[in-house]
This record gives sequence, structure tokens and C-alpha cells, in this order.
Amino acid sequence: MAEDDTEHPPTDETPPTDAPPSGPKRPRRRRRWLMITAGAVAFLLVAAGVTLWIAYRKLDGNITTDSATDRLLAELEAERPGRSSAAAGARNILLIGSDDRSGANSSYGGQPGTQRSDTTILLHLAADRKHATAVSIPRDVMVTVPSCEKPDGSRSKPGTMQFNWAFELGGPACSIRTVEQLSGIRVDHYVILDFSGFKAMVDAIGGVEVCVPQPIHDKDAKLDLAAGRQVLHGEQALGYVRVRESLGDGSDTQRMGRQQQFLASLIRKVQSQGVLLNPTRLWPVLDAATSSVKADAGLSSLGALYDLTQDLRDIPSPNVVFLTAPRRPYHYDSDRDEFVQPQTTQLFTALREDRQIAVRPPGSTPAPDAGTSPGAVVASDEATASPSASASPTFEGRTADVDSCAQH
Repeated sequence: MAEDDTEHPPTDETPPTDAPPSGPKRPRRRRRWLMITAGAVAFLLVAAGVTLWIAYRKLDGNITTDSATDRLLAELEAERPGRSSAAAGARNILLIGSDDRSGANSSYGGQPGTQRSDTTILLHLAADRKHATAVSIPRDVMVTVPSCEKPDGSRSKPGTMQFNWAFELGGPACSIRTVEQLSGIRVDHYVILDFSGFKAMVDAIGGVEVCVPQPIHDKDAKLDLAAGRQVLHGEQALGYVRVRESLGDGSDTQRMGRQQQFLASLIRKVQSQGVLLNPTRLWPVLDAATSSVKADAGLSSLGALYDLTQDLRDIPSPNVVFLTAPRRPYHYDSDRDEFVQPQTTQLFTALREDRQIAVRPPGSTPAPDAGTSPGAVVASDEATASPSASASPTFEGRTADVDSCAQH
């Protein structure tokens, strides 16, 4: 049979020879890379989210809630002062430095299981968050301490005694009620910090700069410092804010002044070095802070503490004021203190009404009509300028922007 020479059209099995080579492969490759990239990004986002969640849970879990104090305060709600309508939005936080000698603090001597309020500061944050006032309550000032529930469940008798005895008798609840009764100010929150917690906080921010007025060699305070500008870390910082007998005149008044200067320097460092805006520097600070404090339920969460730090961060350092409640030697015992009146009442009234407190440098000469008592009221140009300003007296104190080293 003769071969058929007729040309046939191409079939499905024989693609045309002029078809473009490998046409669909390049778009498929692009889609593949897009899918891989999207998957990698999704994985990183999930990993970052999980990491942040774990970190948040860790920090949030570090904080100890003082449920016992919350319970005691709730039971005595009827006896506590109300919040002033003039100060709506303001916050009053009691900062308590405990000298508890148990556990990690046993190396500081003293009888384990006993504790007093080594330092107590009433921090007032104005409703507009444009100024803050930190008032030190002298530990040796004689006050009326109400009846408080003791750790064993019994109740103490009310009486006149040193302020720091309130903490030993009935813990934070007793200290809070004592402050509220003597000031008429509602304490919204409280924070308790012990020796170990203080050291951890200082180390977390890389130390705090102070100006040592004279060489200090104090074995009990574990201090051996030369005079001049110094950056103090954990143990040295604790010794410096606690030392008493071997520096200055040995008074608790001067010690409170050093504590206020230390806190002012700490605030300047945190604000100037952007600690709160730098995640790598903020983490150790938050970790130390949350591991070191005991607080009420309203402040014992990471979110609440973060909100508090943001409030403090936004207040200009010249508007952060430190002072000690006006006091003088107790007329029955010169080793104790008593509040100066009417200046102390004027101070607490101004805070209750959310008015800004003006201060003059410690040791400066009072105005002729102010008297000579420590913390006496001083007339100022602003005070005589308007009736509203005259209700806010000027006290001995300092602002957070003043570098104590620059004054020496």
C-alpha cells in the first residue's frame, strides 16, 4: 500500500512547534515565593505575640497582692475619709519602705519577723497629671494611732506613739489608717518595698548618682565612700539612704533629705535616658519593679503599674516636689518629733484640694512673718498676687530637677 503523503493538522498529542517555551512557570515561582514570605511573616508575628504574652504573664505574675490589707481596709471603710470633689481624678499613693528582717533581709540584723516602716512617703498625683508632691512622714513623729488588728488577730489599743510603730502593730493597714486620720486624705493605693527590692530597683536602672557631702565609713550601713559625686548601686545605695549616725548631724531629718535627693536623682535618670521608651532598658526595670513590690489589688498588675509610670513620666521634673511634713522636736522628748501647726494642716489641706505645693530650698531664710520653725510657711510673690494662690503656702523642700551635686 502506498504511503499517504497528505499533511494532517496537529493533534493534542503533538503541541505546535512554535508554542512559547515554559510560559506558565515564572508566575507560579513568584506566587510560591509570596506564599513562603507570607508564611514566614505570619510565623514571626505569632512567635512575637507568644513571646510578649509569656513576658507579660511573667511580669504580671511577679507582683504580690496584699489581700489581707485590702480586706482590713474594706472592713473599716466607714471610718476612712472620702474623696474630695475638688480633687476628683487625683491619686494618693502611700509608699512604704519596710525594714522587715526576715528571709532575704535577715543579713541586716535585728529580730526576724518584726518590721517597721523605715520610710513612708505620701505621693500625690494631681488630677491634671502636671505636678506631683511627695511628702515624707517622719518615722519618729508622735501621732495618734487608731486601734488596729494585729497579725495574731487581736486588736491594739489606740494611743499616742511614734508613727513607725503603726506598721509594726498592724502592718500596712494600720499605717494607712494613721496617715488618713492625721491628714484627712484618702489613700487610693499603696506600695511596699523592702531592702532587697530597693537594691534590685537601683541595679535595674544602672545605679543612681548622688553627691556625698563628706567621706562615709560606716560598718553597720556597709558604706565606705569618698566625698563627691558618686554612682551608687544596690547595697551602697541602700546604705546611703538609711545611714544616720555617721553622716551629718545624725538626725532623721537629714536622712529624709538624702532620701528625697536620691529619689529626685533617680527620676532625672529615668527621664533623661529614656528608660521608659527603650524596651531593652525597660524590661529589667519592670522585672525588678514587679518582683520587688507588694501592692493593693488596684495597683498589683502590670497594666496598672505601667499606667502609673506613664503618669510620672509625663510630669516635668520641676513640677515634682519633695518635702517633709513640718515637724520639730517633741516637747516631752527631744528624741521624738511633733508636727508644726498650723503649717502641717495647711499642707494636707492643699493636697486634699489638689493645689500645687510651692517649696523653697532647705535652709533658706524664711520670710519675716513666717516664724523660725522648720517647714514654716513663707510668703511669696505669687502668693500675694492673687487670692487663690495665697491659700497655697511655701514650704522647705526641693524639686526633682535640682542636682544636689551642683549645689556643693
